[in-house]
Amino acid sequence: MRPLSHRTLARRLAAGAALATAAVLALAGCSGSSSADEGSSGDSSTEETVTVKIGTLRGQPHFYQPFLYNDHAVDGVEFEVVTLDTTPALSDALVSGSIDFAISGVTPTIASISQDRDLKVVASAADGGSGFIGNGESSLDELVGEKIGIVQGSAQEVALRLLIEDAGLTPEDFALTVIPVPEMASAFAAGDIAAFMGVEIGVSIAKANGGSEVVDPYSTPIGKVNIGLITTGALIEENPELVQKVVDTHAATTEYMADNIEEWLPGMVEEFGGDEDVFASALENFWLRSDLSDEYVGQLEALASAMAEIGLITDAPTGEDIVDTTFAP
Repeated sequence: MRPLSHRTLARRLAAGAALATAAVLALAGCSGSSSADEGSSGDSSTEETVTVKIGTLRGQPHFYQPFLYNDHAVDGVEFEVVTLDTTPALSDALVSGSIDFAISGVTPTIASISQDRDLKVVASAADGGSGFIGNGESSLDELVGEKIGIVQGSAQEVALRLLIEDAGLTPEDFALTVIPVPEMASAFAAGDIAAFMGVEIGVSIAKANGGSEVVDPYSTPIGKVNIGLITTGALIEENPELVQKVVDTHAATTEYMADNIEEWLPGMVEEFGGDEDVFASALENFWLRSDLSDEYVGQLEALASAMAEIGLITDAPTGEDIVDTTFAP
């Protein structure tokens, strides 16, 4: 599936610190493997349905696909959505076995893989969802000495550090301040930070309150790469048929979402809560996809290399370490 263009999304619109593993287990409230449930008792069929636990984040529109998976599920699979607070928590939940798959950030996934944790990207999910927001500044030079909010260990932090390097500056020229995703827009509005490199919907909230883009957040070698469908190498080895069914469901859901924004946008607003206009603005800033193109894998490799260069990880995993393209559409 080709990623949607910004123009296409805009036209169709017109018609969220890692949790401890114990906390993840408590939130998920489930066992460490997929559960197979009997089919409907009213049916004589003995076919079993596998319940797949899919982790995601609340409040961020580019993490919404799992809420619609059951509407597009392949026969024999149903989904239980588990919402956690951070993408590192999703990695922890996958490694612990409390969830089976996750829509998660590729940056914490790469960080986990660099630590020999058994994770693989099996499909892309969404690009974008980022923003570098300030109060009228148009260059990093104008923010020297100021506090800039960052999401620690995120693709957005990597992009910001690359932008700083490209401007001939260093991170020490700024007060890079870690702010939790749900608090970023309010910290900016209160003047606690002068600018931030963050994610939706905080970006759109800040823009609605007068914030403006400082520098294009996508103008680095990592591009717009951000979110993927993640599982474990163990599950791939043990049950490749299930992995294929989940990827097929993900692809079908993504295609539906790309073509029918007006149908699912109200449901997302109801699920997450908030202003529909803000969510509509956020939808203009991400691009749904499910493919694993050579370009996408190249951007993941560029992201891994950048993470190593700036010290987020020690060694950069290769594309083969990060991605399994066997199942992708």
